[in-house]
Amino acid sequence: MGRKISVLVPAYNEAESLGELYKQVRSGLQMCFDAQQASEYEIWFVNDGSKDNTESVIKGLIAEDSKVHLISFRKNFGKSPALNAGFHHVTGDLVFTLDADLQDDPKEFTRFIQKIDEGYDLVVGWKFNRLDPAEKRLPSKLFNKVTSSLSGVKLHDHDCGFKCFRREVVESLDLYGELHRYIPVLAYRNGFRITEITVEHHKRQHGASKYGVERYMRGAFDSLTTNFLLKYSDRPMYLFGRIGVYSALLGFIICFYLTTQWFRGIGIGGRPLLLLGVLLLVVGVQFIAMGFIGNLIVDISSRQKYSESHIKEII
Repeated sequence: MGRKISVLVPAYNEAESLGELYKQVRSGLQMCFDAQQASEYEIWFVNDGSKDNTESVIKGLIAEDSKVHLISFRKNFGKSPALNAGFHHVTGDLVFTLDADLQDDPKEFTRFIQKIDEGYDLVVGWKFNRLDPAEKRLPSKLFNKVTSSLSGVKLHDHDCGFKCFRREVVESLDLYGELHRYIPVLAYRNGFRITEITVEHHKRQHGASKYGVERYMRGAFDSLTTNFLLKYSDRPMYLFGRIGVYSALLGFIICFYLTTQWFRGIGIGGRPLLLLGVLLLVVGVQFIAMGFIGNLIVDISSRQKYSESHIKEII
């Protein structure tokens, strides 16, 4: 079909896995060529400040295959900045992302493309038989249920690193923090069609998981951020204005009631209700003003941007 495939792999201390992963990716791509689903490819590795010899292993692959490219960060910035950097450099019509730990299987490439050809813009992998320890599986199930409920995007595995994107989706994303976990929600917000397919999942063969307790807290905050962006990023007045109007209206009612009491000769100066009414009026005006300010700057991104300064080297 004349399409070009980009494969994007963020890697942090995964030197032992990269050689085998490269072979598997090449094999998966060959299946796409045999099925005439694509005619060109490129493979981008993002070395996220690894402390082992991940970078040198990738440079060895580049020496063997001119289709392999490297983005190397100066230090470990995290998976979202790594993906964001890759998204700024890939050139394919279709973009695959997968983890470097050999738990995703590139032989699934053809199945993803078949779904894309049905009219979808983003296809998300679902690790139906996930071979991770319980301390990863159970929080992941809770995360997926909460995210699906809050966002309205009904997927079993929002956080699966194995995905296939149309190029338009990649160009619409701006990732930071832990927002890579909410890519389907962000894509849905931008109007793209999303679906999922079950994928085979393998046990980790080398190295250690980068999953930590701190990730729960970061994920919780980013969940609030994502759901705010989904509903109010283009219209902050709808949130802040609503809160402001309710607060100001309640404060006005209280102050109006106390005013009628004052006209009847009842002292109100020492009543806590007066302080509450004035406070609600002030807070209401502040929230409405915040909504106006939000609308004024809505075209200026307040999110952290991908920065070329993260990158030490591009090959």
